[in-house]
Amino acid sequence: MEADFVIVGSGSGGSAVAWRLAEAGAQVLVLEAGGTDAGPFIQMPGALSYPMNMRRYDWGFRTEPEPHLGGRVLACPRGRVIGGSSSINGMVYVRGHARDFDHWAEHGADGWGFADVLPYFRRMECWHGEASGGAPAHSAWRGSDGPLHVTRGARANPLFRAFIEAGRQAGYPVTDDYNGAQQEGFGAMEATIWRGRRWSAAQAYLRPALRRANCQLIRAEARRVVFEDGRAVGVEITRRGGATEVARARREVILSASSINTPKLLMLSGIGPAAHLAEHGITVRADRPGVGANLQDHLELYLQYAARQPITLYKYWNLLGKAWVGAQWLLLRRGPGASNQFEAAAFIRSRAGIDYPDIQYHFLPIAVRYDGAAVAEGHGFQTHVGPMRSKSRGTVRLASARPEDAPRLCFNYMSHRDDWAEFRACIRLTREIMAQPAFAPYLSHEIQPGAEVQDDGALDDFIREHVESAYHPCGTARMGRADDPMAVVDPQGRVIGVEGLRVADSSVFPRITNGNLNAPSIMVGEKMADHILGRPPLPRANLRPWVHPDWAHAQR
Repeated sequence: MEADFVIVGSGSGGSAVAWRLAEAGAQVLVLEAGGTDAGPFIQMPGALSYPMNMRRYDWGFRTEPEPHLGGRVLACPRGRVIGGSSSINGMVYVRGHARDFDHWAEHGADGWGFADVLPYFRRMECWHGEASGGAPAHSAWRGSDGPLHVTRGARANPLFRAFIEAGRQAGYPVTDDYNGAQQEGFGAMEATIWRGRRWSAAQAYLRPALRRANCQLIRAEARRVVFEDGRAVGVEITRRGGATEVARARREVILSASSINTPKLLMLSGIGPAAHLAEHGITVRADRPGVGANLQDHLELYLQYAARQPITLYKYWNLLGKAWVGAQWLLLRRGPGASNQFEAAAFIRSRAGIDYPDIQYHFLPIAVRYDGAAVAEGHGFQTHVGPMRSKSRGTVRLASARPEDAPRLCFNYMSHRDDWAEFRACIRLTREIMAQPAFAPYLSHEIQPGAEVQDDGALDDFIREHVESAYHPCGTARMGRADDPMAVVDPQGRVIGVEGLRVADSSVFPRITNGNLNAPSIMVGEKMADHILGRPPLPRANLRPWVHPDWAHAQR
């Protein structure tokens, strides 16, 4: 089994790399441990809570007891399925703010500033704007002929309009396109949904690649990278049935196995912190202390409200209702099942002196958890809210030298004092927004935290007990210059200290971006493909994003 390139992982980054390499005529072998993404639990957008809670589709990672959350153990879903985490995520599409990428470039990821990455976002997109069911929309900021369909929901439920109007009434701007010139403000949320169906990286990239004779998918679990004379020449794999063999790469091996499994594979292959590898009897090939370090995530709270009117999705939260939603989707690809129900969003700044948004909102017209548990009070709605740039950092570490064993994850959530102040601000600003006249016809009372939870101590207790991961892990093999001891890959994705090995997934993020990570992860795959092929990067874009003119003195 041999190809020019062996790619580990068929997720957001890996699928994009596979398509671009195959399109260029290279022979490509994609390794994926998971199974098929067929079936309504994945393909129906409204069923999003199911696949991330099914071991069939999820690696089932859990954190170590988190020391600053009272020892709570949190889930860390990662897709073990064709399409990777793009097949089990919430389908929300957020590029990130321009300043996120400028920060990358300023801290060693040369060539990854906003002007450098915007052309790749445009290349990957087929953006439909408000015309979600029709022809692509047009904007200098957006792409119109890429493989990834990006659409907007109809926002037919009046609660979506109330959320956006409440933001305006509270003094925040309304933005036409948070992925365009102006992220800051309230507006329509975008999704990777097309014609009522999840449009994952598998749909956009992998399946077109596999239709070519020069791209092949192998169902196998990667065990370690194989080296000869300091160069990666393949990947040791276990096929279904238990047979172990080596998938050989004539040119390069590319790891796109997620920000959890990529550092695990690097360490199993002898690339990582020397002392940690020695603990497990692994021969050190390259001492890179940054492998598995710099682990970041977004946390969020579900702030829930009881509804005055029976207009929420709770009316479908019974056996008959779910059957009706499922039948309408199966027959027509329409109805509530054709949307992820995250159709309104906001990005705001928590205080004056911050130049671009550091708080994100998802609005949902039902009060429910990601595990599918609805609140007992019946009709309700909620905002998912959380800070975007936590200073807390965690680690991915090996549990043993056995590839079969899951790695040990400690995000060290809420370990920085600023995290607590930022979350308190999230709650207080949200309460102000929800108190606006736009919600008067719809909002009965606050379910959680509850009106009695007011002072800092009570808010901190609520945060500690109820904060949840937004499932955006990244940063564990970060980009940087070769002389940076904590960098794992250089700005072309090459693993420092060895030859023939690259990383192309969210592991390479120096710092987490604003919002959901599927879009920037795909962008990384797109851009890394050009580096792998030795092509010049796309011409830089010269568009300047909107920044609040009085950000230094005003919060809104």
